[in-house]
Amino acid sequence: MSGDTVRVLITRLDPRSRLPSYESEGAAGADVRACLDGPLTLAPGAYGKIPTGFALAIPAGFEAQVRPRSGLAAKNGVTVLNSPGTIDSDYRGEVQIILINHGREPFTVTHGERIAQLVFSRVQAVNFEETPSLPPSSRGTGGFGSTGV
Repeated sequence: MSGDTVRVLITRLDPRSRLPSYESEGAAGADVRACLDGPLTLAPGAYGKIPTGFALAIPAGFEAQVRPRSGLAAKNGVTVLNSPGTIDSDYRGEVQIILINHGREPFTVTHGERIAQLVFSRVQAVNFEETPSLPPSSRGTGGFGSTGV
């Protein structure tokens, strides 16, 4: 990857865990693998928390976004339920991935299988300032589907 790199501390909580890894030179996301004692099957429509066996110390001012793997979605209808999920910089527990099976067949997750990806992003805290009205904009109060018509 090009550009500045950010130091993220990682601890294996299970010696069998595999650390996240970038699988190609231009990959934006680091692949995350399941850390399981045995296969875990998700029935169609079912979801579950999949352990990874590691914890992170993300620097202040950053988050890790948990995103689906396109191959799992395209081939099996399996995706990350709360996509994109956010891992905050002050969380120190085990990273777990909530997978859901939108497919028509049961899907079995096995130990070491790539199940999601982590993308790290800067975050900006804001101060909310209450006001009795907002300044106008060209869009106004137009909501869902109101642009590009």
